[in-house]
Amino acid sequence: MKRMLSAVLLLLAASSYSHAQWGTISRHLGISKNNNLSDTKIASGLKEALRVGTDNAVKTTGRVDGYLGNSAIKILMPPKMRTLEKGLRAAGYGSQVDQFVVSMNRAAEKAAPAARQIFADAILQMSFDDARRIYSGNDTAATEYFQSKTSEQLAEAFRPIVEQATSDVGVTQQYKKLTGRARAIPFVKTDSVDIDGYVVAKALDGLFYVLGEEERKIRQNPEARVTSLLREVFGNATARPVRGAIQSARP
Repeated sequence: MKRMLSAVLLLLAASSYSHAQWGTISRHLGISKNNNLSDTKIASGLKEALRVGTDNAVKTTGRVDGYLGNSAIKILMPPKMRTLEKGLRAAGYGSQVDQFVVSMNRAAEKAAPAARQIFADAILQMSFDDARRIYSGNDTAATEYFQSKTSEQLAEAFRPIVEQATSDVGVTQQYKKLTGRARAIPFVKTDSVDIDGYVVAKALDGLFYVLGEEERKIRQNPEARVTSLLREVFGNATARPVRGAIQSARP
């Protein structure tokens, strides 16, 4: 009885502890991942999980309404244009503002598939140390790894696609129309905004958000482990460290 009470008290305290402290507590309680798995097995399982997760993330975001239809990652008006948006809506230009928002999201949806090869290359370059650290990490440790390793490459790859897409779907034209109309509205400030840069940044935020959700599924939900390797590697994880904090991509 005393041992059970001690375990409960330790679990209640764990939420405020660091990752290292949680590891110590979990060892005392007999809760841990199966460390008998070899580095090779863990690396193979992680790479399989990442292939599944990144493929699902790219498919989810790189389709019509992949961004626009997902409230967590939908690209809204740039912060510098929020005052402009209010003024335009008040002046009866709400439909034009909505069209502009749609066009930004369409540009992001066109860019998302470019992430597939960059993610694949990052998976191939993952070391055994990386794999073991990610496997023992929080529920979005792999996503955080990808953010650190691929963000710069993804931004470079997305930029020309977004620039072309914003031209094709009329983002630039819409922006010029909106700012032109805003100048005719008294007391409405119109700041210059790098629309392409903004769309690239928000597209990446959304992509990593969705990837984080895919990673959580594989770690937490047995039904998301769609291969025998995933079931073997992640099925041996009998407890999870404190969950990661990949937040909504919305500003």
